[in-house]
Amino acid sequence: MHSPARHFPQLLLASAIAGIGFGAPAQAAFLDESKASLELRNFYFNRDFRQEGATQAKAEEWAQGFLLRYESGFTDGTIGVGVDAIGLLGLKLDSSPDRSGTGLLQRDREAPRRAQDEYSDLGVTAKLRASNSILKVGTLIPKLPVLMPNDSRLLPQTFRGGHLNMREIEGLNLDAGRLTQVNQRDSSDLEDMAITTAVGVKNIRTRHASSDAFDFASLNYAWSDSLSTGYSYGALDNLYRQHYLTLNHVLRLGDGQSLKSDIRFAHSSDDGGSNVDNQALGALFTYGIGNHALGLGYQRMSGDTGFAYVNGTDAYLVNFVQIGDFASKDETSWQARYDYNFAGLGIPGLTFMTRYLSGHNIDLGAGKPRGSEWERDTDIAYVIQEGPLKNLGIKWRNATVRTTNFGSDLDENRLILSYSIALW
Repeated sequence: MHSPARHFPQLLLASAIAGIGFGAPAQAAFLDESKASLELRNFYFNRDFRQEGATQAKAEEWAQGFLLRYESGFTDGTIGVGVDAIGLLGLKLDSSPDRSGTGLLQRDREAPRRAQDEYSDLGVTAKLRASNSILKVGTLIPKLPVLMPNDSRLLPQTFRGGHLNMREIEGLNLDAGRLTQVNQRDSSDLEDMAITTAVGVKNIRTRHASSDAFDFASLNYAWSDSLSTGYSYGALDNLYRQHYLTLNHVLRLGDGQSLKSDIRFAHSSDDGGSNVDNQALGALFTYGIGNHALGLGYQRMSGDTGFAYVNGTDAYLVNFVQIGDFASKDETSWQARYDYNFAGLGIPGLTFMTRYLSGHNIDLGAGKPRGSEWERDTDIAYVIQEGPLKNLGIKWRNATVRTTNFGSDLDENRLILSYSIALW
């Protein structure tokens, strides 16, 4: 017999939709397809600043995160109605003013170098479904080439706005919408959006600090199971506009072998309030054989500035990695990557990745020598596959960064324990 407590949240939702006029059949459809989960993240972060004269010797914090997600079904009828919700809570386990700034915890408003003991946020999204199209309004985490929300710390970055997804033609996926504010990964405050300029040397200048409108439109078409192409448009009002072309192809070579091609090109220009002018070309080719994968990547920046993207998000670039984006003005970079899945040795759930990236020809300004940088990353992850601790994951991420004539030399370690529970 099911516990009444298990159904209590669903009964509350049923009462709510009954109050706005939906009958019992509509309520049943709304609830039967609903699902909820709780994700726990325990995150230790250590970044060591290696160069002399650094204002801070290291950034080191430890925190516990809780992510409660709910997705309802849709009511019956020509237009179905539903609601999603996400509750986020971050708790400080260890920090101090001389070690803060990891991106795990929210800073105290009155003492910016001190991390708050806890921070939280609740996001609610209303959704409508007609045929194979869904409109969402409220808290959003869209994933598009022109906008990739960051989820590499304790809690994910979220946005507020509207997002329409249409899948009316087989193989064709259409997205369009507008975002008005962002909630950063280490914050509980909604704020306007800006351009990321902190990583590398981008030479981006703006006449306005931020914008309250990011418009996007995107289409992706799967020509077959092995080939897809896409076009995306993004515009941060009065700051920049961006056009993105993508191509993904998998060539099956037989005997457990394949060659994956991931090619991306972006053109970014100013929108009246900046000097953004960039063309970004990237390609990553991955040869897989059995449980091994070897990747080679190339990325080149041209134009008057580096690559522009919304502050706090991930850049959809083949050489955007753990710390660097290799997207500074005039920068050319390459990547070598190796992955191994230990299922081939009878240890399913255990994976390994290592990569090395090198960038050069960075424009540091008139009269200065060209800059260069390199980064080495290693990830080891294990997810328990069965038993009472099924889905418990542990990941160690290590990175080393060295630069010439600019930036910071860094050594970084992240240890992440995660556990997801399906509530219903």
